[in-house]
Amino acid sequence: MPILGSLLVLLGLAYANRYLASPALAILLRWGRWTAFSFGAAYLVQSFGWSDRPYWVLVLSAILIWVLLETLYTWFAITALSLSPIPLFPRFSPNITGEEWPARKRIMALRDWLRKHRFRQVQALVAEIGNDVSLRVSIYQDEENLFRVQILFLPVRGGMVTTCFSVSSNTTDSLRYTTDNLFLPFGGFYPEDWSIQRRPLVRSLSRLITNHRQRLERDGKTAEPWEDEPLNDLNLQQSELERVNTELGFLFPHNLREEYGKMTFEGRYRVWKEVWMLNYLGVPRRY
Repeated sequence: MPILGSLLVLLGLAYANRYLASPALAILLRWGRWTAFSFGAAYLVQSFGWSDRPYWVLVLSAILIWVLLETLYTWFAITALSLSPIPLFPRFSPNITGEEWPARKRIMALRDWLRKHRFRQVQALVAEIGNDVSLRVSIYQDEENLFRVQILFLPVRGGMVTTCFSVSSNTTDSLRYTTDNLFLPFGGFYPEDWSIQRRPLVRSLSRLITNHRQRLERDGKTAEPWEDEPLNDLNLQQSELERVNTELGFLFPHNLREEYGKMTFEGRYRVWKEVWMLNYLGVPRRY
């Protein structure tokens, strides 16, 4: 009965997270599935008399089996992504469809918050990922043009959409500071003049902007106004990321990608490691 009750709770949480798309709740669900599988499998093995080993040994064995299965699934998924035509660093274009902000109460409240705090929209962009899936981005700047905020609308399972945020500033000593809450694995490399902090469990835009301000103050940096338009800057970022990651061995050179895929073995391993860290700890690699 305790196992059955746990399964019902997990199903309820999974159903709720279809609408909430909460990374913290997703982590809790993964730990719950892992625990339920381990204790449930050990209970079944012992109940049917398939093994005379102690219960704790059966639980430990089931834990290791879960790790193996999860590892294989994740590795095959990363390999499939590497071999697929889906771009790792997609290029953006102006979003002229009018389909920008999903009509959901929580997301509309976010737009109202931006207006209330005098962030103005400067551009709406879209990138085609493939299979009729697109990544939409709405970009805002504060009154002084010191903070550029990207609101990313990410498609998730069940046809739902969740939001992630990225706050960026250019400093007077030619550095780029970015603070985001993306929960997707990256695993690659950033240019040396970029300072990146990822906080996937911070789902409040207000708190993320505060964290960004504190980083600048703590490092003694002064932000300077943005001058280039977001479209050019974002596509330049994507090109720079692809160049750096090719040079440092995360990606294969273009002439080898058709045969071997986009990511090298080292690159796939780095992504696999970050998937585990994000999925079960909510912590990305340190960049």
